Amino acid sequence: MDNLILSFHVVAPLFLCILLGVFLKRIGMLGGRSLEDLNRLCFKVFLPIYLFQNTYTTRLSTAFHAGLVIYSLCVVAAAFGLCMLLIPRIEKANARRGVMIQAIFRSNFALFGLPVALSLCGEERVGPTAVLVGILVPVYNVLAVVTLETFRGGKPDPKKVVRGIATNPLIISSVLGILMNLLRIPLPVPVSTAVADLGRVATPLSLVALGGSFVLGSVRVYARQITFSVTAKLVLFPFLATSIAVLLGFRDELLVPVLVFSGAPTAVSSFPMAQQMGGDGELAADLVVFTTGFCVLTMFLWIFFCKQAGVM
Repeated sequence: MDNLILSFHVVAPLFLCILLGVFLKRIGMLGGRSLEDLNRLCFKVFLPIYLFQNTYTTRLSTAFHAGLVIYSLCVVAAAFGLCMLLIPRIEKANARRGVMIQAIFRSNFALFGLPVALSLCGEERVGPTAVLVGILVPVYNVLAVVTLETFRGGKPDPKKVVRGIATNPLIISSVLGILMNLLRIPLPVPVSTAVADLGRVATPLSLVALGGSFVLGSVRVYARQITFSVTAKLVLFPFLATSIAVLLGFRDELLVPVLVFSGAPTAVSSFPMAQQMGGDGELAADLVVFTTGFCVLTMFLWIFFCKQAGVM
């Protein structure tokens, strides 16, 4: 029961923000041009600030476990590669292909990972998860840009893909945060405070925009894509990633981040990215909503199974 309450407390606030967006759209306060402007603002301003704050403040030198980092990067790369090979075979529309691929391999690790790890491991053993967040977030963003640029309609243009990666505000902010972190460049206190405050706006604002973009009628249109993506994201991916990790000897605080990054819901930022980069925005919104909702159940079950097996 404690694990179920834990998962609910992590996911419920995210879902309430989505419901607020739905409500604001229903009463006419959000929609049309205002919704487009809000999505653009989240993608180009608030999410980059949040990612910079996350990578800049993560203690990369503390609790660094090379085996965990290497394994996690291999898992993400393998999931990305398999999706790039398989999804085009089962989905014909380019705009939907990119959205489905990033929905499966890219998780809400930054927002979901630390709260879950803190509850399961305690502050004294949360280091490996905190380090992995700082490493995987920029990797997720690079691969997401590659995915969306590749399927931005027609034949992929390598120059456009590279240009899209180099000019993507989420990539720029993540790289800048890592560099300033490694070089230990301090921020003035007023700037640091403003960055932290603005970063906290990113997630709730993105979720409100997500709720405003959610179209209930689209669920029937995308039923096949939603079913496949949600199952792959919340069941198949965490099962494979966690099972192999257990066989390799990962336990407790080293297994928790693997379970969380593989089994967490689809990243909120995947929605504004899809909208701004030619992906199917409605499908992206649906996938974030459904993976967030069903994750309450699936994460509870994964934690329960791992606890029962004595590996966590």
